[in-house]
Amino acid sequence: MRDKRLSAFDVAAEIRDGMTLGVGGWGSRRKPMALLRAILRSSVKDLTIVSYGGPDVGLLCAAGKVRRLVTGFVSLDSIPLDPHYRAARQQGRVEAVELDEGMLQWGLYAASLRLPFLPTRAGLGSDVLALAPHVRTVRSPYEDGEELVAVPAIRLDVAICHLNRADASGNAQFLGPDLYFDDLFLGAAARRFISVEQVVPTAELLAGGSIHTMKIHRGLVDGVVEAPRGAHFTECVPDYGRDEAMQARYVAAAADPAAWNAFYSELVS
Repeated sequence: MRDKRLSAFDVAAEIRDGMTLGVGGWGSRRKPMALLRAILRSSVKDLTIVSYGGPDVGLLCAAGKVRRLVTGFVSLDSIPLDPHYRAARQQGRVEAVELDEGMLQWGLYAASLRLPFLPTRAGLGSDVLALAPHVRTVRSPYEDGEELVAVPAIRLDVAICHLNRADASGNAQFLGPDLYFDDLFLGAAARRFISVEQVVPTAELLAGGSIHTMKIHRGLVDGVVEAPRGAHFTECVPDYGRDEAMQARYVAAAADPAAWNAFYSELVS
């Protein structure tokens, strides 16, 4: 099997202006922060970001790298709303497409299946369709003729995710309670990269009857970055929890340009 180990800066170099970048994780949980720091240090701009958003979205917005955002929410979990995302929205600096969480899942799933869309009831009876006029409805071809939402495929140029462990060829394992749709982000992308807490021999991934945690196979991965604490300050259980003190600093610094410059410099250094 091919050794796919790379550096975070190798991954950042794959991303070009105007690309659509999918970021795995959920809120302030298991975000690929080491990879994001490398992207923040690059000159890339005008990105479309697809994410169940957390500080990944806030940081990229604060750095002026986001043109368009496709998301089901942007939250820091223990803090309801990311302040940098809020400022970007209020100041009209990003175009936002806000979908129902299930619609976002279905759009990624459609792309991973190479389908143009998938039908769902999610979003019916809500303002989602009014706020996202590119999303259309479709009639069931069967007897009931039910009207359903036709969620378009959300195709990604690049996807980045962080997991607990992987082997050098890209078979990856999550050890926490939830995969957070990382498999769909990777399946929906043309180029797919993961960071992990530890690269281990393949046999170690399978030890202890843990096959159910092996949701990412090497065919979904083009590069592996070994990055201990690579999701910090978000959580990556069971390896570590969220750094609530640092997350609180992140939020507080948003109100003070000098404090933000100091925090940002520390984060990306």
